[in-house]
Amino acid sequence: MSEGQYVTPTKAARGLGSAKSGTQHHIRLRVTAIALAFLVPWCLYAVIKASGAGYEGALAWVGQPINATLLILTAAAVSYHMRLGMQVIIEDYIAKTATRTTLLILNTFAAYAMFIAVAMAVVQIWTAR
Repeated sequence: MSEGQYVTPTKAARGLGSAKSGTQHHIRLRVTAIALAFLVPWCLYAVIKASGAGYEGALAWVGQPINATLLILTAAAVSYHMRLGMQVIIEDYIAKTATRTTLLILNTFAAYAMFIAVAMAVVQIWTAR
């Protein structure tokens, strides 16, 4: 019997163990979910309240330091949570390595771009007031 015909289960499993990042990823996903459990209801209430005041009222509302800070925190938590969740989906369902790597890079860029766009808009409104 040659070496390649029989592979023990241990030899087949070597190198395929834990990537050592699953727990950290899980904790980060849960922490952002907890943060969003508080930030999203506040954000929905605030946006509905601000939209009733018209354009100038909404600008004035965003220009307040506490509201601007909470909006930026909400955008940060949403974009990071989205990136983590999409990462899991991409890693679980995309088999081709090149496609998976490309999608993971695009996912990261999209999350950062979304956060930067929101943060820049809020800071611009905040400083203009």
